[in-house]
Amino acid sequence: MVARRPAAKRPLTTAAGDLAGLYGPGSEGWRLNREAALLLGAGPFALLLQVAHPLVAEGVIQHSSFRTDPWGRLAGTLRSYLQIVYGTTPAARAEIARLNGLHGGVTGPVRDAAAAARLGATYRARDPELALWVHATLIHAILLVTDRWQAPLAPDVRARFYAETRPVGRLFGVADHVLPRDIEAFDAYVDAMLSPRGPVHPTDAAREIAATILRPPLAGVVRSEVAALLGGAAPLARRALGLVPQAAVDALMVPAIGLLPAATRAEYGLAWGPRERAIDAWLVTAWRFWIPRLPPSFRWFPQALAADARMAGGA
Repeated sequence: MVARRPAAKRPLTTAAGDLAGLYGPGSEGWRLNREAALLLGAGPFALLLQVAHPLVAEGVIQHSSFRTDPWGRLAGTLRSYLQIVYGTTPAARAEIARLNGLHGGVTGPVRDAAAAARLGATYRARDPELALWVHATLIHAILLVTDRWQAPLAPDVRARFYAETRPVGRLFGVADHVLPRDIEAFDAYVDAMLSPRGPVHPTDAAREIAATILRPPLAGVVRSEVAALLGGAAPLARRALGLVPQAAVDALMVPAIGLLPAATRAEYGLAWGPRERAIDAWLVTAWRFWIPRLPPSFRWFPQALAADARMAGGA
């Protein structure tokens, strides 16, 4: 069962357009990004795809706090993403400008010899090709997770969702001629990037980052803003996480591993045997059962609920 679709778009005045943000009510972006359980699953999967690109991994391991504060970094990334999707137009544009400015200084040498030989001796986060890959992993993750964990997406829904993301890609510095023109071209781009001849192959740096993504210290999430991003579920999440063993938290990451292409998963050195398949099947079945049965105030991100209220009240 797919989440309830917000009211259809109407022509907007400039002021109302600013309130609607870069996507707005009636958009596939607002509809598909609101489910907390799905996006929290899509997040680790997207991160694994991002750092599987050797140049992205170099930037993360040399410039990011991910290894020392993984939950804080995840909370910041998620908060930023939700601001871009559900914030007003000025707020979303300001967040993109902040990220562009932050990434302007992310550059350095490629320390992995094999990656340097294939992709060049230096990396630059604002390189349009790298910006496109990071942008693409988020789109691909939402589409794949929704399709596999909630309900199959119709071709026209996939096409609309991708079309809505193209202006955001341009704001991140990816030129229109570099962005795949439509969903078919986008799917072909992702396949090419992940193919044996493509650039996306995990290095030792990527495997080090992946170990933190897939086994984050449990104590950090209780203190971080991640639980707070769950809105109505936050108090319960904080209490529950204080009682959960680390192994159970690790198991929650298994479905993200299952979404990886088999070749990429093997390059990461991640197991995918009967145990992992059973955990994946159990968790995905549980999410499919519970998501449509929980009230929106519990399962939707508060940013999505706030955006709905903003448009309903015009304030």
